[in-house]
Amino acid sequence: MVTVGTKTFSAKEKDIEKKWYVIDAGGKTLGRLSTEIAKILRGKNKAVFTPHVDCGDFVIVINAEKIEVTGKKMDQKMYYRHSGYIGNLKVTNLGKLMKSSPDFIIRKAVKGMLPHNTLGKKLLRKLKVYSGSTHPHKAQKPEVLEI
Repeated sequence: MVTVGTKTFSAKEKDIEKKWYVIDAGGKTLGRLSTEIAKILRGKNKAVFTPHVDCGDFVIVINAEKIEVTGKKMDQKMYYRHSGYIGNLKVTNLGKLMKSSPDFIIRKAVKGMLPHNTLGKKLLRKLKVYSGSTHPHKAQKPEVLEI
């Protein structure tokens, strides 16, 4: 059964209303928190979701240093980076990285869940992660979001 005359709705970026949300990461599991953040950044929680358009909202994550992981991930999960020179592979485990830059851990987890193209880079700019409980975005009047 085919209906004639109906068109598929495609959202335009100028028509989408962007909101700001604050998420407290204290006591939350890294992976489960990251998936919810990625959904909000992408706009999948809205009825007007369009895959090729930035439909998402801004997300502020506070208390990034209080994030939790299960099992032995603090010692066994490794983060790799390479400068491009021979023999210059740097390896850091989650525990050490948690002490030095806990905001990087959440940002990297969310980045892996977003599209790996220019849209994904644009969406990642809407994620603001802070290790403390304060943030400089009071003027945007963010809503507190419980996850």
